[in-house]
Amino acid sequence: MYKARRQASLKVRRRVGKYELGRTIGEGTFAKVRFAKDTESGDPVAIKILDKAKVHKHGLVEQIRREICTMKLIQHPNVVRLHEVMGSKARIFIVLEYVTGGELHDIIAARGSLKEDEARRYFQQLINAVDYCHSRGVYHRDLKLENLLLDTAGNLKVSDFGLSAISEQAKADGLLHTTCGTPNYVAPEVIQDKGYNGALADLWSCGVILFVMLAGYLPFEDDNVSALYKKISGAQFTCPSWFSDGAKRLIPRILDPNPSTRITIPQLLKDPWFKKGYKPPVFDEKHQTSLDDVDAAFGDSEEKQVEEEMEGQPASMNAFELISLNKGLNLRNFFEADKKYRRETRFTSQCPPEEIISRIEEAAKPLGFDIQKKNYKMRMKNLEAGRKGNLNVATEVFQVAPSLFVVELKKAKGDTLEFQKIISNG
Repeated sequence: MYKARRQASLKVRRRVGKYELGRTIGEGTFAKVRFAKDTESGDPVAIKILDKAKVHKHGLVEQIRREICTMKLIQHPNVVRLHEVMGSKARIFIVLEYVTGGELHDIIAARGSLKEDEARRYFQQLINAVDYCHSRGVYHRDLKLENLLLDTAGNLKVSDFGLSAISEQAKADGLLHTTCGTPNYVAPEVIQDKGYNGALADLWSCGVILFVMLAGYLPFEDDNVSALYKKISGAQFTCPSWFSDGAKRLIPRILDPNPSTRITIPQLLKDPWFKKGYKPPVFDEKHQTSLDDVDAAFGDSEEKQVEEEMEGQPASMNAFELISLNKGLNLRNFFEADKKYRRETRFTSQCPPEEIISRIEEAAKPLGFDIQKKNYKMRMKNLEAGRKGNLNVATEVFQVAPSLFVVELKKAKGDTLEFQKIISNG
């Protein structure tokens, strides 16, 4: 009974690269977020999983690629960190820092508002993060409470760069021109669609966030969108009586509808209310940014695709999958060579999977192949380059019955004729 339960648990323990996937912690239209563990370090991470077919179908490739590239540029303690990006044939995996403290929005919704010192500390961390992003030429463009997370130590983390822009996207006038963001938080110049400075537009959104943290409600609200935009364009808001004098002086300087007179971040850093208890962040940027894994995740090269696998036992293949690999329903033909220049081949074996892998390895090494093994998958690379570079062969063992296995060998790279010669002689 225990053995049966143990086998069942192995079947649901999935791995992507070095990460062991766990429970689903979030789900949207195009993506699912799952808790995962780095099997090398033991650290928890969150993996955002996107279906490549859906991403292409809805024209989201460039938006998602931009979000990933933007997050890779940012290495700041108050920004959710992107560790790496991987891609399989069907999915894109974005490995993110796992933040457990929830959304700042939920805390304010439950408590009504924050005490001034607490709100100031979060606002200082927000400005630190936003200022850093701007120094790297990155403008968030959708700053709002729902995109501010908290870690276990109560530190703020900016997330969701899906609508971000980089300085290279500015037009000849030096301004951004895409109208985007969440209506209640968006700056008036963005609504007017005449071009805007990304840094000043982000700062307006930070001012809205500060107001909400202290008041417990938005400064600009109306069920009618036109009326809402009119209030925003005229900065029609009033600070509640419980705001301190310092907050009452600062917020109107941030929520100034004229971007040319609006306070800038360097000026904000000198404001007496902001400076109280201020601690500038101390951190090191650990490594140079490379976008190679982004290109690999979105590309179609089998050589760069990450392995998705079931840990602890060979992946199972049911009858429908088995039949679908054959041209007809006669399974006898499935195991016969009917193509002159095959890029893959399969055969059955009743040997244990460990023995199958071992025998293939013994046969391949004398032929000059370098072997890389992981569970019941193997990648073989011929160290001697052929007519089309080094021949790479991917091997996997599938279980189709308790004592019956299908062994699949595919040419992943190199010359098809060389692959054909290898399997014919094998």
